[in-house]
Amino acid sequence: MAFRIHEGIVRGEIDNRGKGIVRGKIWVEGRDEPIRLELRGNAHPDLAGCFLTFTNPCQRIPHTHLDSLHLVQNGTVGDLTASRKVRVFDIPLNEALAMIRRKEKPSEHMANCLYLEWFSDDDGRVVIESTDYDLTISAPAWTLTSEENEQRARDAAAGMGRFMQKLTEAVERHKRGQKDPEEEWDEHDYEKLLRESDARTEKYMELLDKYGDSDEAEERIAQAMGWDSDDAWDDERMSVEEMNAICEEALHEPPPEPDPNREGIDWIRTNQGDLRHPVQHRCYESASKFMKNVEEIGVELTENPNVAEAVFEFMTTSVKLGGALNGIAEGRGFFDDAMTVAWLKRALGHLHRAQAGLEAVALERLLPEPLITETRNEMFAVREGIIRLMDELRGRL
Repeated sequence: MAFRIHEGIVRGEIDNRGKGIVRGKIWVEGRDEPIRLELRGNAHPDLAGCFLTFTNPCQRIPHTHLDSLHLVQNGTVGDLTASRKVRVFDIPLNEALAMIRRKEKPSEHMANCLYLEWFSDDDGRVVIESTDYDLTISAPAWTLTSEENEQRARDAAAGMGRFMQKLTEAVERHKRGQKDPEEEWDEHDYEKLLRESDARTEKYMELLDKYGDSDEAEERIAQAMGWDSDDAWDDERMSVEEMNAICEEALHEPPPEPDPNREGIDWIRTNQGDLRHPVQHRCYESASKFMKNVEEIGVELTENPNVAEAVFEFMTTSVKLGGALNGIAEGRGFFDDAMTVAWLKRALGHLHRAQAGLEAVALERLLPEPLITETRNEMFAVREGIIRLMDELRGRL
């Protein structure tokens, strides 16, 4: 995904007074030296020929992977403007989201947004987007002609096109070598399929991030994803009525009846009456308890990236285990054993990242030692459960 670093910005400056080149410096939380921009191209007419300075008056949140962003950003300009129109809520975000969950519509207004996008030779697409910054814009040293502005738009589109081409190549790279669906697949074949799915998802999310969700955007995204060129898919696509009928039928299906001889092995019933796999349920309960304890202690996740990593990755492990194991718990058999092993490998990867985050937290002494010890033991127990289950499934292949 694109680097979106606006929450970690302290201040910055963008200089397009030299035609055809954009230079800049951006100071970010957590780095002593500013990030320097050396970009080819021009800004939108509102910033072309100008010197822009901006400061962030809000609380700054360091980007999780900021260390991997190169100190010197060589590349091409995307869209650089201080007058992008966006909708902004009139109330705090958490209140607006609460209203939306209640199916209420929070009031909003249109606002100018600073939108700085470039395509780094080393880091791909980088975006700074905010309506909160304090801006100062100089008088222009020169202005774009209509022909130059059209060329600027073409150059920006070409930069996005090159970036999307790299994502498309990633999809094709993972797609190559996959087996025929009619052949027998093993866990490695399914891993290739999941990596291709990841690459497609990343491509789609980048397009959605860039173009939004308007009708025009949907058409552009579909074209970039290749959906509109697949006549077979268009012919087989279900109508809304057909999808609603399937969902309605699923709602009225009787609840599954698990094998009583597999209770405690393949399934348990929660206090709410839901069926869960024991490994997934333990992971969810442990991760939820860890997150609740962190909140009660008062440690801010936005200010402590290692704590955030441990919490987020532990919860993500629970979600991935749910996707892999809920079918087993309910006796529905969504996946074959090889596919389940591939899913479990993914869950294990997230768990390993959670464990690494927890050990970093332990070194920093950010949480009480008893909580660290308890969570560490729970993570190891979940890991043992995953590995034991993978061995059992492999034994049946």
